[in-house]
Amino acid sequence: MHLSLVSSLDSQCRQEATARLAGSHPDSVVVHHDLLEGSVVLRRIFRDGQLVERAENTLEHGCLSCTVRLDVIPTVQRLLDSGSSNVVLGLPPGVATGQVAAGIAAGLGRQVKVENAVLALDPVELEDQIWDRHSLFESGFTSTPEDGRTSGEFLVGEFAHVDTVLTHHGLGASLAGLLRGDGADTTGWSAGVDLLSQLAPHAAVVGAEDEFRPNCYDPREAAARSRPGDVRVPLRTQAGDFRTVTHAVGRPLHPKRFQEALPQLAAGSHWLRGRLWMASAPTERIGLTGVGPLIWLENTGHWSAGDASDADALQGWRPDFGHRSTVVAVTGRKEDVQAREVRDLLDGCQLTPKEMKRKMEGQR
Repeated sequence: MHLSLVSSLDSQCRQEATARLAGSHPDSVVVHHDLLEGSVVLRRIFRDGQLVERAENTLEHGCLSCTVRLDVIPTVQRLLDSGSSNVVLGLPPGVATGQVAAGIAAGLGRQVKVENAVLALDPVELEDQIWDRHSLFESGFTSTPEDGRTSGEFLVGEFAHVDTVLTHHGLGASLAGLLRGDGADTTGWSAGVDLLSQLAPHAAVVGAEDEFRPNCYDPREAAARSRPGDVRVPLRTQAGDFRTVTHAVGRPLHPKRFQEALPQLAAGSHWLRGRLWMASAPTERIGLTGVGPLIWLENTGHWSAGDASDADALQGWRPDFGHRSTVVAVTGRKEDVQAREVRDLLDGCQLTPKEMKRKMEGQR
């Protein structure tokens, strides 16, 4: 069975994307799952655009992972047993494609091949969603009060995992009588697509008139991109509203100076990411992530010992420090992200040669 996964925070974008993917394969089955209030999962199955099954299933725990484990995967198994060869899954809002792909691989193995992982969105809404401080529950995207993720957190996680972003005017545009992308808000649409190219430089951005590229999902590459601390940037500098600035420093960061510099580094940043070599934890690789108004640090384990397949190894190995170094990328509007400011802030955070000498002597 060939399977395509579609995630989205907009029901209309998801519907258009699943229909587009279904049209690329004959005899495709489209399945939409939605998690409703009261731990109820609504499942709808379509063939040739016609609804052939509608069912509700009440889960003991109405969480997103339960939805995947107790309804999404059994549905795929049932369709596999019935002989369906191409299935398009429209996931509930807030359910990540990586979570479903991992669950299917564990539960169904090689019987099912995930062919595409797709995120569907309206580019006009993207910048507001990145900066939204409300949780997915507070914004009405999920029915789980415990879901504290913001829309920006969800989208940036999806950008790392998916291979394709399908763009379409969303539900809000339709309700307002606007055809975004077709003339009503071309400036906002263009800016959103430009931001997309910075947030997901690896992904194919596909509009209504663009050719869709099937069978391009690589789970190993998706996992590598999703690793905290990994830094991927656009290969080319485009003439648009947004830019990504990357800077690396070779000595450990002074924790207090970095703490003081971080608010300035993050100011105006839509997406901040990188890996830090902190003087206070020299053997640990610290992942840095910032999405809109949120910033967090996490310990991602010890520094690489030299595995050539590791993303850190691509940054260069030094005889004295191995792969340990700090690499930070900042994505934002061009007027808010200045390369010199990013460079000066990070350079000022690293230990001075004198501090470095004292630290090395203290470790002997």
